[in-house]
Amino acid sequence: MSLVHFQRAAVLRFLRYVVNGLLATGVHYLVLSVLINPLAVRPIGLANLVAAITGTAASFVGNRRFVFKAVNAPVQKQVVHFALLYAILAVIHSACMYLWCDILNRDYQIGFLLATGLQFLLSYIFNSRVVFRTPQKVPNSQ
Repeated sequence: MSLVHFQRAAVLRFLRYVVNGLLATGVHYLVLSVLINPLAVRPIGLANLVAAITGTAASFVGNRRFVFKAVNAPVQKQVVHFALLYAILAVIHSACMYLWCDILNRDYQIGFLLATGLQFLLSYIFNSRVVFRTPQKVPNSQ
């Protein structure tokens, strides 16, 4: 595989990751909206938790099939790694928001954008290198 082909493939994979993230966010928002109105689920934090889990599940399926095309790997292992990664990212996101808003007393909207940007980058790196990594082919040693 040439370097140009590799770079093109990497760019296309990253663009698929962006599209998948937008779609998963859309699923999160749609489920949240339906739970709040018309279903009137309360508290809203509970509705958001259900919606976030649904959006995360959509993200997993999209990453496995569309972004990284890692459908030949054991799904159980991927699910465990994905869930662990996203639990860690949720803690990092919350810690960033706490630092930005509560300690530094800055605007929460800017903090949310910064924390989400960091989460996006970290999730791409760890999804591509750990969760959905394709094993390297070992050349025959004779």
